[in-house]
Amino acid sequence: MDGWENQARRPTEATPEQFDVESYASLYTGHTKIARLHFIADHCNSRNLDLEALRMALDEIRKGENTVLFKECVERLNGRLGLGYGLDQEWIDTVERRAAQRQEKLEVELNGYKTNLIKESIRMGYNDLGDFHYSRGDLQQAFQCYVRTRDYCTTSKHIIAMCLNVILVSIELGHFVHVSNYVSKADQTPDVQDPVVLAKLKCAAGLAHLESKKYKLAARKFVDTNFELGSNYSDVTAPQDVATYGGLCALASFDRAELKSKVIDNINFRNFLELIPEVRELIHDFYASRYASCLGYLQKLKPQLLLDIHLYDHVGTLYEQISHKALIQYTNPFISVDLNTMASSFKTSVAGLEKELAALITENQIQARIDSHNKILYARHADQRNTTFQRVLQTGSDFQRETRAMLVRANLMRQDFVMKGNRKQS
Repeated sequence: MDGWENQARRPTEATPEQFDVESYASLYTGHTKIARLHFIADHCNSRNLDLEALRMALDEIRKGENTVLFKECVERLNGRLGLGYGLDQEWIDTVERRAAQRQEKLEVELNGYKTNLIKESIRMGYNDLGDFHYSRGDLQQAFQCYVRTRDYCTTSKHIIAMCLNVILVSIELGHFVHVSNYVSKADQTPDVQDPVVLAKLKCAAGLAHLESKKYKLAARKFVDTNFELGSNYSDVTAPQDVATYGGLCALASFDRAELKSKVIDNINFRNFLELIPEVRELIHDFYASRYASCLGYLQKLKPQLLLDIHLYDHVGTLYEQISHKALIQYTNPFISVDLNTMASSFKTSVAGLEKELAALITENQIQARIDSHNKILYARHADQRNTTFQRVLQTGSDFQRETRAMLVRANLMRQDFVMKGNRKQS
């Protein structure tokens, strides 16, 4: 609608008062923490929030060995945080020298394992080399090393570890086709019973579906994620993300029955929703048709949603689909609806509401017509009497056709006019 959807498409309105970047970043570890902080710095419109995000990102980068990312972050800061956050060439040289020595050692060890043809040692050698390239930020090389371990996996545990490594790197590269493929490969691996591993695979599959805008499939994956996931997947996502992604995708794609059974009555997913009370209340208000309160929670959540690295591109579409479902759900029980009353319930203008309703009527999602002069929506209910007569006539025609076919068959059998197949003599 005019107020609801357009606001979702505007640039983020997040400010330091609305968004606690330190609490947010504490939910994540490793590369995803740095990537999310950089994303916040890129998409916020607050100088203070920008500097705080970059400062935290640089502190996190110093804990690792990614000198390329360190230089980029320092360049983006451009001396705005003082000398303490400037280019530390001594640290860069030390890390580069240590990394070169370690890479040479790992490659020599791997070549030795290949000479001895010990499968387990070769697998571990490729895995260690993949970990090294990953820590250095060379994701393509890390991906290739992890994939090469596939030929040397001898147990289900090895296959799962390989799949999770490839999935992790693929998510960071944005190659979600690989994510889906390796989730499927892991799901097909026998003897996978660890609830945390299964929860990680559900999350990864949900992110892949979210990226391809398959919101219903994404919602099913997120709502089926086991709460035992906890913070075990903090290098990709947090439990709060599962609640937010799953809740919004479910609102946008599930019908009322699914929303009730798979979300509201889902004891496992309810534990995730407790972490984000706004999403929990939003879902309950939507199901109970409390649209004013529902819209209030959506607007409260919007600044943080627009600073989420995975959800940013989908906020507008999800809000639009949720608003369309709310309009359809609101109008469905009534023969006529006063647009002024409806606009008040949705906290929008009558003109904007009328435009949205007209679009839904054109798309045949709402069976109704609008009286623009009196601002009333009239439902077009099917003529039940005429429909019943048509059904009776069709049933009669079907009965006549079947009766004639039976009579013809009976006459043919009585006259022994039946074609019989040839049987081979045994």
